[in-house]
Formats: sequence, C-alpha cells, structure tokens
Amino acid sequence: MPETPQLVEPPPQADIAPGYTFGSVTDQISAVVLTRRTPIFWMACFSAGFGLLLLLLLSVALLFTKGTGIWGIRTPVMWGFAITNFVWWIGIGHAGTLISAILLLLNQRWRNSINRFAEAMTLFAVACAGMFPVLHLGRPWLMYWLFPYPNSMGIQPQFRSPLVWDVFAVSTYATVSLLFWYVGLMPDLGTLRDRTKNRVGRIVYGVMSLGWRGSARHWSVYETATLLLAGLATPLVLSVHTVVSFDFTIAIVPGWHSTFFPPYFVAGAIYSGFAMVLALAIPLRKVYGLQGLITDKHLENSAKVMLATGLIVAYAYILENFTAWYSGDVYEQAAFWHRLAGPYRHSYWALIACNLVFPQFLWFKRVRTNPVLLFISSILVLVGMWLERFMIIVSSLAQDFVPSSWGYFHATRWDVATFAGTIGLFLFLFFLFIRLLPMISIFEVRTLLPQAKVKEERG
Repeated sequence: MPETPQLVEPPPQADIAPGYTFGSVTDQISAVVLTRRTPIFWMACFSAGFGLLLLLLLSVALLFTKGTGIWGIRTPVMWGFAITNFVWWIGIGHAGTLISAILLLLNQRWRNSINRFAEAMTLFAVACAGMFPVLHLGRPWLMYWLFPYPNSMGIQPQFRSPLVWDVFAVSTYATVSLLFWYVGLMPDLGTLRDRTKNRVGRIVYGVMSLGWRGSARHWSVYETATLLLAGLATPLVLSVHTVVSFDFTIAIVPGWHSTFFPPYFVAGAIYSGFAMVLALAIPLRKVYGLQGLITDKHLENSAKVMLATGLIVAYAYILENFTAWYSGDVYEQAAFWHRLAGPYRHSYWALIACNLVFPQFLWFKRVRTNPVLLFISSILVLVGMWLERFMIIVSSLAQDFVPSSWGYFHATRWDVATFAGTIGLFLFLFFLFIRLLPMISIFEVRTLLPQAKVKEERG
C-alpha cells in the first residue's frame, strides 16, 4: 500500500496541507478504494445501514399488503411522516448541487475537496426522497399515472396540482445531478482503471470511464460539459425546493398560505444540506486520515454557509409570527398560537433551540474550527430541520378552520420504521460509494497544489 506522506499541520486557511505532490494525492485517495483495508468504522456504518434497509423493505412490503392505514395519517392530518420526510430529504440534497455547480461557477477552489461526496450525497438523498410521494399514493403501482404518457383512456395528470410539479422538478433535479456527478467522476475512473491490479476492477472501471485517456481533447470536452451542466444545475438549486414549497404556499390552509415560503424553503434546504455535509465529512476525514485534504478551512467555510442560511431561516421564523399577528387573520393567528402553546409546542421549541439558538455559537471561530463541536452542531441542525418540516405540515393540518374537524397526529411504529429505513438506505448507498469510488476528486485536488499553479502560470 502506498505510504501516506508525512505532512505538517495545515495552516488554518489552507486549501490543502503542504507536502503533497501529484503522486501522493493520487496515492492517498485511490488507496481508500484499491488497497487500504476496510476500517471497522466502515463495517459498522455499512452494517447499520444494511440492517435499516431490511427494515425499510419490511415496512414497504407491509404497506403494499395492508395499505396506508398502517401509518398514522387520519382525517384531518392526511400528510404525516411521508411528506415531512420527502421535504427533509430533498433539502439535504441541495448542498451537493450548490457546492458542485454554484461554487464552481464562482471559482471557489475550496470546494474541490468536498464536492465529490457532496454530489453523491445529493443522489442518495433524492433517491430516499422520491420514495415517499410514491408510497403515499395509496396505490403506488399506479404511479405512472403522474406522467403524461400516451394512453387510449385520455387520462392525464392534473397539471394544476403542485404534486405533479414535484414529479417533474425532482426527476429533472435527479437527472442533472446524476449527469454532473458522473461526468466529474470520469477522470478518476480512468485513474482507478490504470492503477488497479484486479482484472475485474480494470474491466469495470474501464467501462465506466468510457475510454478516458486524459488527452487534451478529452479535457477540453470535459470542461465544456462541466460548465454546461453547472449552468443547468444552478437554477435547479433555487427552483426545485421552490416547487416543493408550492405544495403548501398555494393552499389556503392557515400557516401555509404565504408568499415567502419559496426563499424560506431554499435557505432551509441549503442549511440542512451543509449540516449533512459536515456530519459526513468530519468522521470520514478522521477515520481515513484525510485532514490534509479536508482541512479546517473546508470545515470553517461550510460552517459559515450554514450560519448564513441559518440566519435566513431565523428571519423566516420571526416573519411568520409577525405576519400572522400583523395580518389580523384570526385563523393565521390561531395556527401560530397553536404551534407556540398547543399540543405540538414541545416540537416547536425544540426546533427553535436546534435551528435558532445553538447555531449562534458558529459566530465563534473556535467553534467553527473544532470538529467535535461542529459535528454536534450539524446533527442538531438536521434534527431541527426535520422538526421544522413536521411542524409546518402536521400542525397546520391538525387544526384548520372548523373546530369540529380538529385532530391530532400520532405516528405509528411503521411511520418511524419507514423513516429509519430511508436513513439506512442512505447509509448503505453512501458507504458503498466511498468503498468503490473515490470520495474526493483526485484531479481537482491536484489543481490546488503549488506545482499545478506554477504550470498554469507558465502555461
């Protein structure tokens, strides 16, 4: 196994630690896939993910057998955990597209060490999200009715329904994200093809690299394709979660009918997405010894983005309550008083603590550069953002206009099992990815080296 170079501690604002060369970067990143022994941490996380994945399969099989009655959805709360989890997973996927597309167009070079696994995280989060609208249909085997397919009966989807908009927005988002991730992976697949000693590996990586040779023409086509896909993906960061917010904002339900939901949802999506990036990057860089590639600068910049979007979310919380008071609408006022002091008040104040109070410690540089504190903060934000989606959906439906129709949502064990199962699916796919493919972009990290900058200047 190639030896990891002896590196000094990277400066706080370094994109990469000093002491690296082109060869040592390639050796360290490819060794995770090709030669390094599988660590116990990977085995434990992969096993946990596989176990929860089996729980998901059991939950879905029971759902198909008995129907959505096994969930806690009852009149009036017909949207429960399923749509909450859908919005939460879609939000998590936004950080990958932001890092890979927008930061690329803005020439932010610190993204180079974290964009690969962030893009993979996007794909797996979208896969988890896409399950819930299908499972929530009640008759998921008829999901193709949502698409405008040619049919003799003339049945077409209701294009005035935001749920149909979700189908097109999420499928477009998944397609562009997959293309962007795969195109960026091709140079590294060629590297793995050339370095692996396993015949099966050479065949598989050779097929997946699509004949990549690293010629000038290949790099020219690659850069053009990357910029085009980044241009396509950039508006998707804003449009996808905006469309998801339309599920609520075009309704007349108290607490939903609001014009600021689109920017509120987009900011919340990036907020939770960067929290997931930190929650994954911090343990991975420790276990695989990648502190020289994923430096304190990457953690601090990600924390700054999380702090900025968290402030936008905090502003949205204040604006929600102010709008309800200032509007004079008794239904809006009752809906928000119901959140603050009603039966869901514990969830509401927990999300305020997780999303509004604890992230304020990110103002301090010592917290932003402390991996342990940053990991705890990211987990709290993920919990808080899930509670936020739960409060928006469930509390507004539980008490709307007519007191005689009010109810209370009780999640069943199968609600929890299905959600836990999607977390297992995410962990299963993610840890399979980091074992079979380079989690850090080899060629992009090499562009951060001093010798690469000298060659570029001579150029």
